[in-house]
Amino acid sequence: PFFFSGNGPSGICLSYLLSGYTPYFKRHSLHPHPILQRKLEEAPEVSVLDQDLEYLSEGLEGRSHSPVALLFDTLQRPDTDFGGTAESVLTWWHEPDRAIPHLVLGRNAPGGAWHSIEGSMVTLSKGEWMGLPDLPFKEWLKQKRRGLRNNRATAEDIAQYYQHYVMKKGLQKNFMCGTVVTSVRKVSAESISNHTQKDLQEDSDSLWNSNEKSTEVFQVDGFFKAEEGDKEPFSIYAENVVLATGTYDNPTWLGVKGENLSYVHHQLSALEEAVKNNSVGIMSDPVLIVGAGLTAADAILFAHHCNIPVIHVFRRRVTDPGLIFNQLPKMMYPEYHKVHQMMKEQTAACAGPYECYISLPEHHVLSFGKDKKCIFQDKNGCQKAYKISMALVLTGSNPNLSFLPNNGTDLAIDSDQPVNSKRNPIDVDPFTYECTQQKRLYALGPLAGDNFVRFVQGGALAAASSLLKKANKNPP
Repeated sequence: PFFFSGNGPSGICLSYLLSGYTPYFKRHSLHPHPILQRKLEEAPEVSVLDQDLEYLSEGLEGRSHSPVALLFDTLQRPDTDFGGTAESVLTWWHEPDRAIPHLVLGRNAPGGAWHSIEGSMVTLSKGEWMGLPDLPFKEWLKQKRRGLRNNRATAEDIAQYYQHYVMKKGLQKNFMCGTVVTSVRKVSAESISNHTQKDLQEDSDSLWNSNEKSTEVFQVDGFFKAEEGDKEPFSIYAENVVLATGTYDNPTWLGVKGENLSYVHHQLSALEEAVKNNSVGIMSDPVLIVGAGLTAADAILFAHHCNIPVIHVFRRRVTDPGLIFNQLPKMMYPEYHKVHQMMKEQTAACAGPYECYISLPEHHVLSFGKDKKCIFQDKNGCQKAYKISMALVLTGSNPNLSFLPNNGTDLAIDSDQPVNSKRNPIDVDPFTYECTQQKRLYALGPLAGDNFVRFVQGGALAAASSLLKKANKNPP
């Protein structure tokens, strides 16, 4: 048996594929990509899991760098990038004899970080892109007698859909929720049978570098969070471990003086809390929002909706092509386009039409003072001071891999830098998602650089295919 850490969309999808649910090419269906269609017709009786994923995905192009992510996405949503609604070319068969025993550990209910996001937030991706295999999100929403707003869904909908998916597909027996993993390391199977603590407490750095022998297994330690607040420890031994913990855990800090003061926060929920408690409002000093990504935009929209004054600081130019707003179609994302408009038109230098909002492009924070005065500096070295009521530093997040030796940096593409989903993901084989530095350890989702729900599923397909081969559950 093996286990994986993280019960978000990656973990749910992998559990589905390892529970005997097997995808085949649907006979007589037609894929708009003629070369892929020809390849699929070569062996329709062989499951996609058992085919050569590198061969099938060769030549596919799209919005992901992962060939297998593009493959699985185009099999499920053949022409979605062109606005089409062609049906999936896959049919799913339940073959229980192919199931592999596994455990999915997660802090929250199935759905992972989607349970931590403010429920009314609307997703960046189109609603149908949030769906998991063989249960279209739109159909589930119809049962709730609800439609998609502007083709997009709320975070609450998605969190409920993922929980429903686990129940509907009968996966709940594989899920252990309310668990926190504190350590994953390699140990020799002998040391477990002898229970010699000496062997178990080897220097953790050497555990990654140990010789690849089948007598080694992973020891996974952690605890259950009991209802009374008690912690019940556990230890699990597994031949294969999949990391699917996402990156929501660990907000990035600026590393400036005063950032640890009580009015400086690193999560959007702090603003929602402050509004609920009436500690900020229309008459208060401005809220400082630092960052130019979508979370910062969500905070601006929320503050704007509550008539709370905002000072918005970010390092880039508003015209920078790397800015996410310059990559989003205006029609589909009117509210983010509005924020981008405000960023352009409402700089401190020239007052614009939007009240209660000032944008400071190409600025960075120098320090936060105890008197709630914040000092900024522009690109020319000119400094400004503003009195604020609270600060939200929303500049992204890093995965929390404190349970791995050396925080997992040995597994990253650049092993001198911390793991980061955008700049320095874990180095994996693109067709198995097995870590190149550590055999039998897999990484999915943002940890491997796949940041959208629609594309994390390809990693699950690749890992499932590899694990089934190892378990000899693939037909010849």
